[in-house]
Amino acid sequence: MAYQEGQVVSKTLVQNDLVSMTIFSFDKGEEISTHAAGGDAMVTVLEGKGRFTVGGEVFYLEQGETLIMPKDIPHAVYGEERFKMQLVVSF
Repeated sequence: MAYQEGQVVSKTLVQNDLVSMTIFSFDKGEEISTHAAGGDAMVTVLEGKGRFTVGGEVFYLEQGETLIMPKDIPHAVYGEERFKMQLVVSF
């Protein structure tokens, strides 16, 4: 999925009652503000570098690294540089 200047772009691959899988492309400096998910979320960085804040703790992930964001724990995502990630949420 191509990057778009000044935007976060997403493409949903799977969405049902049990799981969702989405690919996101973040332009540098773009973010998804603090929110909580209705299921356990797993992110894997596909390229670039992102900053993830989970329950007030900050994590920097690069290509190939994975992070679990537990259900109902507030989290946010920020593009330290252009980066892509895969998000899988299990409900």
